[in-house]
Amino acid sequence: MNDTGDGYRDPLKHKRFVIEIEQSIRAANSEIIHKRIPELSRDKILSFSVAVGRLRARYLAAAINLSVNEAGEPPDKAFISDLTEKREMYEESLAAFDALLGAIEKGYIDIEELD
Repeated sequence: MNDTGDGYRDPLKHKRFVIEIEQSIRAANSEIIHKRIPELSRDKILSFSVAVGRLRARYLAAAINLSVNEAGEPPDKAFISDLTEKREMYEESLAAFDALLGAIEKGYIDIEELD
């Protein structure tokens, strides 16, 4: 279909275009990721998830100890700095793991190769 002057275009042509772009993006990302981490395996992904869980546990353990002392004073700056560092480490590792899962969901990582 041609443009009728009112902005209408062939929706199938647009859909095919979007599909072609998505396929190109998927192929490019797959190639780039595979070159950077060719040894990616199911075991490495599970190990990564355990590492994230450990960082979460370290952060939560420190957070549970957050309290005021008997005089009502808040924790010292060193404690807060340590807590902040643990949170940042956990959040960064979680963001990276989420990015990995997103790459798998989008087909950038071939799961057949992970067996």
